[in-house]
Amino acid sequence: MVDLKELTQAVGELDEEKVTGILKEFLKTDPNEEDVQKVVNACQQGMGIVGELFEKNEYFVGDLIYAGELLNGAIDLLKPVLGSANSEKVGKIVLGTVSGDLHDIGKNIFKSMAEAAGFEVYDLGVDQPASAFIEKVKEVKAEIVGMSGVLTLSIESMKNVVDELKENGMRDSVKVIIGGNPVNKDVCEFVGADDFTINAASGVKICQQWVK
Repeated sequence: MVDLKELTQAVGELDEEKVTGILKEFLKTDPNEEDVQKVVNACQQGMGIVGELFEKNEYFVGDLIYAGELLNGAIDLLKPVLGSANSEKVGKIVLGTVSGDLHDIGKNIFKSMAEAAGFEVYDLGVDQPASAFIEKVKEVKAEIVGMSGVLTLSIESMKNVVDELKENGMRDSVKVIIGGNPVNKDVCEFVGADDFTINAASGVKICQQWVK
């Protein structure tokens, strides 16, 4: 098994060469899915370091974007062992960053991991109004709606989507998961979501349980 702390540190330092090297060595060990999830979590903890350094003004927006690309690259390397051997789609997720918010790193990581787990993901993009979610759910008959937001104002936008689902008589037929920095149990209840996550890996696990 790889040194998870070393991997977390390498992601936090944006050391792409080191991250890739560690992951390639890890893949040679023929890991099981549980080990892969631990490695993904270690990468995500590295993203936590990136976020902290950004808040301290030691990293800038460009570093955040680079970190997102670094992590997406890591997920791509791990995809073959993330359960994608099962090519049959397990469910459909309509995903987007809600109205008023332009952050998409967390959303993109969740998308990569959900696709690797066998979900069909319809990514609406960023700054999406409630109507966009409703239309897409109707169109593809999705079982799950995933909403992402980093800004506090995104909480109200998330609630709007759930309210629209109710108004359209669709709330009972879909599960709703929300993610991002401001979300917690209280926010989840206020929004009217079924569950919340601040970690893409655990978010995917929640979705897997829903479609079983």
